[in-house]
Amino acid sequence: MTVSDTRTEFKLKSPPEDGISSVKFGPNSSQFLLVSSWDNSVTLYDIQANSVRMKYSHERPVLDVCFQDAVHSFSGGLDKTLKMFDFNSNTETVVGTHDQAIRCIEYSSDVNSILTGSWDSTVKMWDPRTNRLVGNYSQPDKVYTMSLCGEKLVVGTAFRKVFVWDLRNMGYIQQRRESSLKYQTRCIRCFPNKQGYVLSSIEGRVAVEYLDTGAEMQKKKYAFKCHRIKEDGIEKIYPVNAISFHQGYNTFATAGSDGYVNIWDGFNKKRLCQFHRYNTSISSICFSHDGTALAIACSYMYEEETVRDPLPENNVFIRYVTDQETKPK
Repeated sequence: MTVSDTRTEFKLKSPPEDGISSVKFGPNSSQFLLVSSWDNSVTLYDIQANSVRMKYSHERPVLDVCFQDAVHSFSGGLDKTLKMFDFNSNTETVVGTHDQAIRCIEYSSDVNSILTGSWDSTVKMWDPRTNRLVGNYSQPDKVYTMSLCGEKLVVGTAFRKVFVWDLRNMGYIQQRRESSLKYQTRCIRCFPNKQGYVLSSIEGRVAVEYLDTGAEMQKKKYAFKCHRIKEDGIEKIYPVNAISFHQGYNTFATAGSDGYVNIWDGFNKKRLCQFHRYNTSISSICFSHDGTALAIACSYMYEEETVRDPLPENNVFIRYVTDQETKPK
């Protein structure tokens, strides 16, 4: 029995055949997990049965996926096409397209809309009831990541720019910001309490930011180093690829190309725990809605100068987490 198959952690059977781009749990259950991959597939797993429940594909690699509700998923990627899949009828619908790859997808329950961010420097808003485009919003550069904070949408683009939009009034950008980190933004995720967001970069750093622009709140923001390993006296610095919040405790996990997952208490500036090292880079992570499980996607991300041979296999691990690991001390 390996570390990866203890009762607290196990590997999903039938993983994707190429790099895993995104893992997302269902909105109200910790049973179903959507996984998108560079092998052009989107797979719905039942993690309790450890089985594939449903699978569909795009013409090119899929970069992101999300649930709208328990029975509908939305996905997009390098084929520039937004697809909706209905699990009940096992049917897919092409909702619309972007001019370039769709990099990220979010569902907003506040305004009942699907939001897509693209390398064509736009965010588009879609009505899932009619599958129609209801808004097209120019961003100042390629969209790399985005996250919802209630009615606010935080968008991270190329050149370290961050924009805060209000979904109820998309006529203008509410806040224009620059990342406090010196290098390219990799991931942004908003606090469940809606006060701010956490941003990670390709260079082993994470920033905790607050949306309230008042001086008092802005004093609280800070950044810290992580996902760095000293080997033979040399510090190796790794990209921080993914962030996921525990909805109940406002604590968050970060995952990096060093193969580690860390869990942080952002308000008290403390690391709560670090899991064992995984066999390769971690490309995506997601806490289940109730905070009991964390999905961890391990995929080699070609960040080394010499490509590994053979390539490490792609796997999704499900780890059942405890309060000791996730609750502020």
